[in-house]
Amino acid sequence: MLVHMQIRNLAVVRSLDVDFSDGMTAITGETGAGKSIALDALGLCLGDRADADLIRAQATKAEVTASFGLAADSQALLWLRQQEYLQDEDGDDGLCVLRRLITREGRSKAWINGYPVTVTQLRELAPLLVNIHGQHEHQLLTRNDHQLALLDAYARHQDLLQQTETAYRSWYQLRKEQKQLQQQQEETAARAQLLNYQVAELNEFALAEGEYQELELQHRRLSNSAALSEDSSFALNALYDGEHNNAYSLLQSALTRLEQQLDVDPQLEPAVRLMREASVQLEEAARELRQYQDQIELDDEQLQLTEQRVTQAIKLARKHQLEPDQLAGHHRQLQAELDSLAAHEEASQNSGERVAAAAESYRKAAAKLSASRIKAASELSDRIADSMRQLNMPHGRFVIEVTHQSQAPATRLGTDEVSFNVTTNPGQPLQPLAKIASGGELSRISLAIQVITASQLTTPTLMFDEVDVGVSGGTAATVGKLLRQLGVTNQVICVTHLPQVAAKANHQLRVDKVTDGESTETHMISLDQGERVIELARLLGGDQITAATKANAEELLAVG
Repeated sequence: MLVHMQIRNLAVVRSLDVDFSDGMTAITGETGAGKSIALDALGLCLGDRADADLIRAQATKAEVTASFGLAADSQALLWLRQQEYLQDEDGDDGLCVLRRLITREGRSKAWINGYPVTVTQLRELAPLLVNIHGQHEHQLLTRNDHQLALLDAYARHQDLLQQTETAYRSWYQLRKEQKQLQQQQEETAARAQLLNYQVAELNEFALAEGEYQELELQHRRLSNSAALSEDSSFALNALYDGEHNNAYSLLQSALTRLEQQLDVDPQLEPAVRLMREASVQLEEAARELRQYQDQIELDDEQLQLTEQRVTQAIKLARKHQLEPDQLAGHHRQLQAELDSLAAHEEASQNSGERVAAAAESYRKAAAKLSASRIKAASELSDRIADSMRQLNMPHGRFVIEVTHQSQAPATRLGTDEVSFNVTTNPGQPLQPLAKIASGGELSRISLAIQVITASQLTTPTLMFDEVDVGVSGGTAATVGKLLRQLGVTNQVICVTHLPQVAAKANHQLRVDKVTDGESTETHMISLDQGERVIELARLLGGDQITAATKANAEELLAVG
């Protein structure tokens, strides 16, 4: 709950420190005194838009600090722990301090427990700390989207809302992907047709990786086979097979004569050794040449087939604008692209089944959500009707109509239409809340709805800013009673001009505006019992406080 607020140089406030307590607190004061300053200041701490015009005249900056005490199981404490914004590691102090600074240049800074944060983060934390009900909220009540939000808040079926939203997002994403797949399929149809032709042609030719280099080598060998045979035969005769003066015979003759001279001069040994090795090498070369000659093919038919394959490879490569030795790799790439397009087409065909399944999941989730809304609508309708009768509308009827259309356009909130319908007079038919003619009746109905729905919220602090406008007399006392009852489970802070409401509060703060002729300041003070009597008497009778108004005020406090 809100335990303390410190305001510096905001609007007509120079310096203000206010302590708040649990239960119901009423804030009263003369018209124009600035009773709503605490709500405005708190709004800044909760992420409201910062305007340099809010800074007090002659001041360079405005600053607001709000301190909250948190229960051990509160959602706010869990959020702080997840964001690592606790003042101590365990969060045992149960304190959350929000601070907002506005400069004359229009800049704004914010802190949570001393940690710099963004305004967006303040807004994330805000609904976990405070729920503010404004005096013009009855205008929002005429909107169907706000009525739906109130019904969902009362029903407290966050899990069903989450399931419906998750199913909606899944369905939406799959439909988006399906549309993209269909568009891509149309765009790639021509490409797939071309690829089918190209891959079929390359499949028929079936050039293997590295095959073109082998074809080139084979072609050179076959086309030069006669010359290769002639030259290798000449070399073989010169080295070994020739009858006269072949290299091997000459080497053997020279080697024999030198070996006979080794005993005479051992220095011939290195030369002899090299000649012996050369002799072995010549024999090896001759053997290799014989084997080479055996495998030389003088095959014109094979040469023709090889030439045809090389020519076809060059033709296909030119067609695809690349080198022949790149053709096999290009073939592999085209096949991969064609496989991808085929998989894409299959995915496009399967996407329809996935979309249909997602749609079915969404419709089921929306139907469960609708059933929960219908049940909550019946209960809430009865409670609001009871409150209307307490608020001086004895013939009031209130019905929340939930219309579920299973095939209605999908939204993240389901497919329901919600309408708040009311009648306040006998014989009048139910009609939408927006058609209520009496502003006073609308204000009272709005108050009943706000109080009842607020009782379902887990937010620890509820603030009401003059929501009792248009209410008076005995009805005002009932309003105060309702707020007092709400203060049993929540901290309730209520800005009011009605003494009957203020008298029901556990605590009361008075707002005064003081001027010295040159500047104006707003103060807020906590009232004791005697001061509350005087303030209530002022609310009852204006500036002239009489014994009668004081007695009336004391009676109100006693009843409260």
